[in-house]
Amino acid sequence: MEGWRGAWYVPCLASLETLQELCRKENLTCKSIGITNRSLKSYEVEYLCDYKVEEGKAYYLVKWKGWPESSNTWEPRKHLNCPLLIQNFLRDKNEYLSRGRGGKAMKLRNHVKTLKPAIADYVVKKAKQRIALQRWKEELNRKKNHKAMILVENTVDLEGPPLDFYYINEYKPAPGINVLNGITTGCECADCPAEKCCPKEAGFILAYNKRKKLKIQPGLPIYECNSYCRCGPDCPNRIVQKGTPYSLCIFRTNNGRGWGVKTLQKIKTNSFVMEYVGEVITSEEAERRGQFYDNQGNTYLFDLDYDSDEFTVDAARYGNVSHFVNHSCDPNLQVFNVFIDNLDLRLPRIALFSTRTIKAGEELTFDYQMKGSIDLTSDSAEGLSPSKKSIRTVCKCGAMCCRGYLN
Repeated sequence: MEGWRGAWYVPCLASLETLQELCRKENLTCKSIGITNRSLKSYEVEYLCDYKVEEGKAYYLVKWKGWPESSNTWEPRKHLNCPLLIQNFLRDKNEYLSRGRGGKAMKLRNHVKTLKPAIADYVVKKAKQRIALQRWKEELNRKKNHKAMILVENTVDLEGPPLDFYYINEYKPAPGINVLNGITTGCECADCPAEKCCPKEAGFILAYNKRKKLKIQPGLPIYECNSYCRCGPDCPNRIVQKGTPYSLCIFRTNNGRGWGVKTLQKIKTNSFVMEYVGEVITSEEAERRGQFYDNQGNTYLFDLDYDSDEFTVDAARYGNVSHFVNHSCDPNLQVFNVFIDNLDLRLPRIALFSTRTIKAGEELTFDYQMKGSIDLTSDSAEGLSPSKKSIRTVCKCGAMCCRGYLN
């Protein structure tokens, strides 16, 4: 169109590999996605799809990175310089075979010259899952705003990343809701906590001791120094606002509870672990969404009821690592209300602190029936929702003191 100098920019939902495949299929170049005349015919093994033996030689069916599956080729073992991918292929193959024998290891016999289609299909699905989970891990670590790492692990089934979940670091308010409201000044302390530090101004004691560990009882609020305070980032009253200090792993549970979260580092008692974030909506909107979630069997509604029940946090689509934390009747995390750059008692931030020492590799859990939480279920709901009080959802936490039901 003559005279038109504007342009429309539409985000592309296709992966980089898909775009590369299309370019190679149509013999097109595109520097922005790495397809040049030189790289148009380059080959890199993405994963191995199948195996066979011909005339005493082993061959692997190769999926080439950035090429469509129609371009897969059989290559002799000696031509492949990808030991890790071969190792993954053999492990996945043996895993499939061992499942057929109740977990006992089993290897292909020497005279077997081809894989059964079911085995090859499983190996390909595992390879695609591994790639998808790696991409998800990279995405999570790009979006997080804390230094600690987020890992992803699934050694249980073929489930990949959740399709409708978006990582955020702080509350995502619905239109008309202001989650940054009420702060115009901060403390004048040169060395917190002083006599007029933020907690004392609010009528409460400092929440942390000299080792930056929680010293208050559950139910009491935490008032941290804010962006208007004179103190610097090393202030002992700035804990929650710095984000989780621990590397965590989102993992697939082996007892039907869906995804869970475990710590990769030892966590001492009364330490801050993570915030619970999501969309901040009105309780009326939460009621409406809750009816919809009931039909799906999953809901992540968390009532902000410190002062009133006017607002709710919905972490179903938008959230952070806490979205994947499971319930336990004997939890190792406790909920606390936190106020930093917002003193509106209707809109506290939700922080999870350790109730005891948590070993590296241990799953993190909190009690969904703690004060302040409602209608919180994960994949363990199995098609039910606690908001339907006439239907009881079986609890799978496995604790000695398990109440038997989530609601």
